[in-house]
Amino acid sequence: MTTANTFDLIVIGAGSGGIAASRRAASHGAKVLLIEGTRVGGTCVLRGCIPKKLMMYASEMSGVFSEASAFGWTEVSTQFDIARWTQAKDHELNRLEGVYRQMLSNSGVQTLLAHARITGKHTVEADGQTYRAERILIATGGAPSTDGIPGLEQAWTSDDVLQLNALPKSLLVIGAGYIAVEFASILARLGVHVSMGYRADLPLRGFDEDLRAQAAQALESLGVKLHAGMRAKALSKDSDGFSLRLEDGGVLRADAVLNATGRKPNTWGLGLESVDIRTDASGAIPVDADSRTTAPGIWAIGDVTNRINLTPVAIAEGRAFADTEFSGRHIQASHANVASAVFCSPRSPPSGSRKRRPWSAGRRTSM
Repeated sequence: MTTANTFDLIVIGAGSGGIAASRRAASHGAKVLLIEGTRVGGTCVLRGCIPKKLMMYASEMSGVFSEASAFGWTEVSTQFDIARWTQAKDHELNRLEGVYRQMLSNSGVQTLLAHARITGKHTVEADGQTYRAERILIATGGAPSTDGIPGLEQAWTSDDVLQLNALPKSLLVIGAGYIAVEFASILARLGVHVSMGYRADLPLRGFDEDLRAQAAQALESLGVKLHAGMRAKALSKDSDGFSLRLEDGGVLRADAVLNATGRKPNTWGLGLESVDIRTDASGAIPVDADSRTTAPGIWAIGDVTNRINLTPVAIAEGRAFADTEFSGRHIQASHANVASAVFCSPRSPPSGSRKRRPWSAGRRTSM
């Protein structure tokens, strides 16, 4: 194996955690190879936080337009073009990806776009080449879970919503977590007739009960129809749209369906069996407090470990790993008292009153 293919660290996955770990390790003098199968930036930048907020900002404009006449405006157009939004969003994400690529280059990190597979102790195969490193870091994140009920794979995921060129007249959201509440709120404000179905009595399991009740009220004020205590049986599609059959014999119909039932660790095709790493019941890679896996020389961070699946946590874990392994300081990322937030836009206030800010709920979690 040539010297050019030998590194101090190989990172698999160029999301927030992988990028943070790569740059921090390189700053300590490590020779780093970062391998990514699709695009540089990861879920938060390309398929999550940033594009979702861009869509949220667009949806908030409807409230401004509805109040404009009270402030002297006339003939204010309120037609939303999702195709134009998608084009503008893609332009911004391309720019951000370029920024991340430049930061990695400036940090001295070598980047390779290819699918990576661990082939043995200290070795990774990508793009027909074999690479070696004393340390391998897995940071491949998560992916939408599509196996909750038969037919669920036909539904949209959050990735699909962010690539729309036309809005459906009606949408059924299955789930009541972050993705469900945020997209139900956003799309309702964009004029879609939204309904939500979920098992619990209120959205946002794990949050404060009063805030969960407030979230439900906010969604209903936007016209979102809530189906609490729903037990889904199967999803089917026909020429008129989708039908969700329920265990009690009922049926919910909509032009489109958003699967917001959760995400799972992205471990497909990583070659974990070659180093005898076994995932847990959730599909996650088990790690200790230092993010070490059961295989010597291999670590894992971020959503692929299913600890606390938040971008700042993945970044902290990545930096702690790099500092510990390459700077001589033993640093652990703390998983106690981690703040998180979910956004939901309630009904606009009466015309002429102070514009209400988007409602948000926070929680603190601990291990």
